Amino acid sequence: MKRLAVLLLVAACGAPPHTIAFSDEWPTRVARFDDVSLAWTRVVKMRNGYEESLTLQATFKSPEWRAARIARDVRNAHMSDAAATDLVAKEQAALGDHYEVELLVTTWERRENDLDRGERSVWKVSLIDDDGTEVSPIEIVRDKRPREILLADFPEFGDFAVAYIAKFPKKTDLFRPGARKIGLHMWSARGGVELSWSRP
Repeated sequence: MKRLAVLLLVAACGAPPHTIAFSDEWPTRVARFDDVSLAWTRVVKMRNGYEESLTLQATFKSPEWRAARIARDVRNAHMSDAAATDLVAKEQAALGDHYEVELLVTTWERRENDLDRGERSVWKVSLIDDDGTEVSPIEIVRDKRPREILLADFPEFGDFAVAYIAKFPKKTDLFRPGARKIGLHMWSARGGVELSWSRP
């Protein structure tokens, strides 16, 4: 495990940008966090006439994304091998039974920015696998980490955005062999938006 942490650190310092890896396996080498995060982030806007009613930025926290973030944190904090190993184990455990997507949501009507209200929210969210099967979230909660930490992970976190963590059950393998696309659908009575992550 110590060797894994070192590999992640070295790779983060010098690997070139690359396309996203459709894999549920923990990587041993990753590119710079900024490049990996950009590759796993999608943004979409919804307008009603001239009014921009929704901006959604979604970052899929894949094993590759998590590994790149750890490599950045290990480097910035000058962590020991033991601390880096513990951090890797914690992140790997978080991947055990669910997929996780960070949602940065900005709405024209502030009262409609309510994804953490569960079934009472005006919005519905689902992941869509390569066959078109929709997967509803286990839960959506506010990401209450300090703003400076959120900005380090998500530099485009706007002044009026609210950050949420959406967890989806692994009842379908989004990264199964042959899968080429993962979608995310968010909709309300006002309309809906879709975005996707695709392998090359």
